Amino acid sequence: QVQLVESGGGLVQAGGSLRLSCAASGRTFSSYTTGWFRQAPGKEREFVSAISGSGRSTYYGDPVKGRFTISRDNAKNTVYLQMNSLKPEDTAVYYCAADPIIATSRYSFASEYEYWGQGTQVTVSS
Repeated sequence: QVQLVESGGGLVQAGGSLRLSCAASGRTFSSYTTGWFRQAPGKEREFVSAISGSGRSTYYGDPVKGRFTISRDNAKNTVYLQMNSLKPEDTAVYYCAADPIIATSRYSFASEYEYWGQGTQVTVSS
């Protein structure tokens, strides 16, 4: 069982930066693939980024490539999402998700993740 708690969201101007954190409980978190998804009002949940348990493999959705960076500190049971050059279209609730077994080809599918956080709001003003 893993519990996830996101933090770091807020209001920022376009071009600014935020760093989201996903703190996890559970001693085996280092073996979990962890992803970030976002959902804007009236839109479907969208894949943002994912990182393997070891941290050696990272994946990004096309809208955030080159602007966002995912990382993890397994000693702290925490995954981070550094978001730079934010745009108004990045406005959404951001969710952290984790699962112990996800095929490489499936990391971008929300249905593959068993554990989810409650979400944190990110608002980017123009």
